[in-house]
Amino acid sequence: MADPVAEEHVSQVSELCCECGQFHLLLDNHLYNFQDEVDDELICHICLQPLLQPMDTPCGHTYCFKCLENFMQEYNFCPMDRKKLSFQQCHKSSLLVRNLLDKLIVFCPFKAECQQTMQRCELEAHLQNRCPGFKKYKSELQRKKNPISKGKEDAPTKVETNTAKDPEVPSAGSSLVAESSAAAVVSLGTAEPGLVNPAFEETEEDLPQRTSLVAETNTIEIHREDPEEELGMRIVGGKDTPLGNIVVQEVLQDSVIAADGRIAPGDHILEVNGVNISSVTHCQAVSFLRHPGPVLHLMVLQEKGFSNKTAQQDSTSATNREVIHVTLIKRDRSEPLGIKLIRKTDEAGIFILDLLEGGLAAKNGKLSRNDRVLSINGQDLRQGTPEAAAQIIQTTESRVNFVVLRQPGMQLSDPVEDGSTSNSSSSSSNGGSPVHHRRRLDQNHYRRKSNYQKDLPQGYVSHEKTVAIKKEPKESLGITIGGGRDNKNKLPIYVTSVQPIGCLFRDGRIKRGDVLLSINGIDLTHLNYYEAVSALKSNAASHSVILKALEILSLNSTEPSLDIKEQGFSWSPLWITWLGLPSYLHCCQDIVLTKGNLESWGFSIVGGFEESKGNQPFFIKTIVPGTPAFRDRKLKCGDEIVAVNGVPAIGMSNSELIPMLKEQKNKVTLTVVSWPGSLV
Repeated sequence: MADPVAEEHVSQVSELCCECGQFHLLLDNHLYNFQDEVDDELICHICLQPLLQPMDTPCGHTYCFKCLENFMQEYNFCPMDRKKLSFQQCHKSSLLVRNLLDKLIVFCPFKAECQQTMQRCELEAHLQNRCPGFKKYKSELQRKKNPISKGKEDAPTKVETNTAKDPEVPSAGSSLVAESSAAAVVSLGTAEPGLVNPAFEETEEDLPQRTSLVAETNTIEIHREDPEEELGMRIVGGKDTPLGNIVVQEVLQDSVIAADGRIAPGDHILEVNGVNISSVTHCQAVSFLRHPGPVLHLMVLQEKGFSNKTAQQDSTSATNREVIHVTLIKRDRSEPLGIKLIRKTDEAGIFILDLLEGGLAAKNGKLSRNDRVLSINGQDLRQGTPEAAAQIIQTTESRVNFVVLRQPGMQLSDPVEDGSTSNSSSSSSNGGSPVHHRRRLDQNHYRRKSNYQKDLPQGYVSHEKTVAIKKEPKESLGITIGGGRDNKNKLPIYVTSVQPIGCLFRDGRIKRGDVLLSINGIDLTHLNYYEAVSALKSNAASHSVILKALEILSLNSTEPSLDIKEQGFSWSPLWITWLGLPSYLHCCQDIVLTKGNLESWGFSIVGGFEESKGNQPFFIKTIVPGTPAFRDRKLKCGDEIVAVNGVPAIGMSNSELIPMLKEQKNKVTLTVVSWPGSLV
């Protein structure tokens, strides 16, 4: 293969394919360099290449999906035996056949810079995350295109909506997406969604519905009155984890980021103050994001969901819309804002229908009818519902931060009254729950089952220690703790500080970050925070204390421990630390997702078994707006997938788990473990 960097690329068609790393027409099959000769039984007898998306005919022959589809547009018989045939009679090959094809060994196409071999299904992730040759190619391609001109527009007041007006992503986004976000790459100009490994089944029925996954890069300027103030978001990922990129897991209420309203969970952070952090470790990213200063410039990759005809039509009139930030302050939680919200029949999102006279919003005067609500208190509502917005407003104590999109001169059309023939729904923030809103009960959490347990990931060691101390009865242990099974993430009890006044400081063996297992034989691993405090205090009154604790060590991390301040506690472990917690201390949660026949599950995964790295956990990397995973709101970026429909994921490769997810048609149960992202 010729050196791709030396080629001149004048159009989208002549660019390298981001999935196979070779040149081919957009509508043609991907090309691969196979290590060994492939068995004739696995060859398509139309293109004479190993099968891609294999389809079986009723007469017993197998062809590539694209090859057969193109052939059947001109002929009505099987290419091999010429028996009468229609495309509708054909069906996907068995999971066994697809797995065999996915496991074929291929060379990396960038032989000059990379001599690695891998399974065919792993090539795309290799190109996006690890291949130096592909990275060099993308850098050269980006240099040839128009560079991103930072600051050329007023970021706080204007927004560009790069929806699929054209079948390609703007150059500013396409090069950055391909280099920095494996899970958010758009298949330019094709009918396939562009996730590296989404739980999405491409069928001919899907093609008219979704043309591509729309993503864009934005430079966001964050202002802080106090340069030391926390941004108020949690992050996961880093080059030392399977996620690779730095991903926003959560935006905290009443934080600097929430007040700004433009960053949402799932966004990938590419740059901080001009420094590329797409290939730094987790600890390094935390350090960059915690650097004090009055102004912070962030470049983020934001996925907007799958494009469709409505989105294309809407993009033509969205350019001049204005983003407005409005803060309403309630005197107490129950005070109504006096806003009526509506969902239109022909456009995604939530719109302001009316402002009630005398209400808080009407008195404030900054919100208007037909404003589209983008977020409330940092919660992304671009694909949300009035019910979800009302829930956020009702649970907010004081400050309600709105980010809305406004197009001057537009008036809201009257909503459809007949709910049985319309998908519109309305809600009011006047305190009561919407008529058809039902608040879901929390899913039950449970200890990770024995058949779900795994060895510690590479690079981690856990050391259990028993500390026996003789002390005066009135002498304090001198530690503060965090976590507890009542915590949102069901964490074990851990030490947040060792005070210089207590006996444990004098002993020196218990350290900040240690997980407490028991005290004087009393198990602490299943207790909530207040139960653990009570157990520690009562046993500290004795003359001797036997404390069992677990120390988690990361062998790969050379960065010093970072002090992460957090509401309620002075310190908490980084997200990356929890990855080294032994399985028997994990708390699992079952998340049930449902979808329609033509929908994607809406998430992508990374991780799994690789020969070079051994067993790695599977992580959620991307959650696509407007999909079942996004609407459910329980799944988060950085969550570890433990099992699918009760089948343990440990030991599986990416090419084994992806087909299992695709096989689930309308319902899937994901068993996950969720760790809190690092607070920045």
